[in-house]
Amino acid sequence: MGVLTRSLVPRLIGRAFCLALIGLAAPASAPAQRTTFDEREVKAVFLFNFVQFVDWPDHAFSSPEDPVVIGVLGSDPFGRLLDDVVKGETVKGRPLAVIRFRRVEDIKACHVLFISPSETRMYEHILTALGTQPTLTVGETPDFTSLGMIRFLTERNRVRLEVNVEKVKAAGLTISSNLLRAARIVGAPRG
Repeated sequence: MGVLTRSLVPRLIGRAFCLALIGLAAPASAPAQRTTFDEREVKAVFLFNFVQFVDWPDHAFSSPEDPVVIGVLGSDPFGRLLDDVVKGETVKGRPLAVIRFRRVEDIKACHVLFISPSETRMYEHILTALGTQPTLTVGETPDFTSLGMIRFLTERNRVRLEVNVEKVKAAGLTISSNLLRAARIVGAPRG
């Protein structure tokens, strides 16, 4: 896919996010349908929209002007697509920025971090290094939420979400119930 024109980005965001939410809300018994969208589009739009559905503690930003940073660690499956989705956007009064990281040690500030499958063998090191920093960690490998917070999974040609609420809470983040309603929850508090 070539670089998106500015006029296509709002339509892409709306289309991909609506399709993703429909896919999340569809019952498991719904028949599989062929998708007419690129899975990378949906995931890029989700990364953008997570910013609208997550609240960070005040200490996650050093000043009111700081951008919300969406990071990619490891091999980047999005190319320019993620940059095009967030270009010129603001959420909760903050601009958005996309930064690519080669190593977890390079991360100084990151609010949403997509950890590429290329880093699978390093997950434990990466997530330990991040500790309880207020960084929403996102991945797509089968056991990602055993260590991280949100996993993209594709079932029946739909991108779905799996959320480890204990990991989210430990990092001091709050996820909107609107997003949680459409996700598969793991790590639910016992009580």
